[in-house]
Amino acid sequence: MKKILVVCGNGLGSSMIVEMNVKAALKEMGKEGDVSHTDLTTAKTEQADIFLGSEDIVGSLEDGNKNVVKLKNLMDKNELREALEKNM
Repeated sequence: MKKILVVCGNGLGSSMIVEMNVKAALKEMGKEGDVSHTDLTTAKTEQADIFLGSEDIVGSLEDGNKNVVKLKNLMDKNELREALEKNM
């Protein structure tokens, strides 16, 4: 089971909403994942198979070793599902 970490600036509002959307999308896709959310600073020290968030936030996590998935619109469920399908 892949660990998916949803990242936003403060780890409160948008990442929590996207976490719920990821869980719903995975369920619809018939896939499982360990999904949680956090702030950018904490995400830099966390281990995950997929780091998911807005382009301007998660771009700073790229180090060549992390699977960083950048979303243009955090609330676009179709974009989110496409990103999950490509990375699961």
